Amino acid sequence: MINRKKILLGIAEAITLLLAVAFVSPLVLVFINSAKNNQEIILTPLALPDNWMNLVNNVRDIITNPNVGYVQAIFSSLTVTVLSLSLLVVASAMAAWVLVRTKNKISNIIFMMFVGAMVIPFQVVMFPLVKWLSLVQNFLHIPLLRSYTGIVVAYLGFGSSLAVFLFHGFIKGIPLEIEEAAAIDGCSKPRIFFSIILPILKPIVVTVIVLNGIWIWNDYLLPMLVLGKGSPVQTLPLAVSNFAGAFLKRWDLMMTAILMALLPVVVFFISAQKHIIKGMVEGAIKS
Repeated sequence: MINRKKILLGIAEAITLLLAVAFVSPLVLVFINSAKNNQEIILTPLALPDNWMNLVNNVRDIITNPNVGYVQAIFSSLTVTVLSLSLLVVASAMAAWVLVRTKNKISNIIFMMFVGAMVIPFQVVMFPLVKWLSLVQNFLHIPLLRSYTGIVVAYLGFGSSLAVFLFHGFIKGIPLEIEEAAAIDGCSKPRIFFSIILPILKPIVVTVIVLNGIWIWNDYLLPMLVLGKGSPVQTLPLAVSNFAGAFLKRWDLMMTAILMALLPVVVFFISAQKHIIKGMVEGAIKS
């Protein structure tokens, strides 16, 4: 019996190790190829670079390349990510709070609509989304295409379903007596939410920020549809794709640009993983 348990444990560890290698190997390949020139990558993509200083040269070429605008793309990605996450956290937390405290059939139906939206593939609605944004822009003269407004609104819509689901489960564990005591003391609804509920939601807020932040920072398809490659607003994935031309692909600059875009996300994810696990467990189980 003991030997059987050891064998099963060894098999599980071996499978875990293989999965770890499978997930880490693309990142390792990006790292070693970012320190090569274009010819080296084509000839020996799996070998170590001959000169690691090529990484510094590639970074300099990316930053100084006027046709790509990588520095401007970093600013655009930061702007889109910060605005989208700020609105997403506040709006989803408020919506989940109202749905939890309003106990009737309508609130249950609305919550199930949020849950159901999580299983709808983005590819199903991407073209109707662009058409809808175009119609709103034409009739209301609100710049939604090729602008910060449109991409932020799109991320707010697509990210709210998961965020509301997580916030909903977490808020169900907050005693109602806390809010009732604050209301007796004269606190208004907005003050109860921002002064009492939102600080308590810190673990799940971090989870929502990290999960959606990684998606927004690395997303390519939605910015390509809403912004387009010729737009003055270019996120990092769109800027990286500019190194792949119709007849020439600068693999060295592309790998380096991918590495530069990945590093902030990897560092942020590692530093916040404890909060992610805590928020996911406390939010999902209570739902």
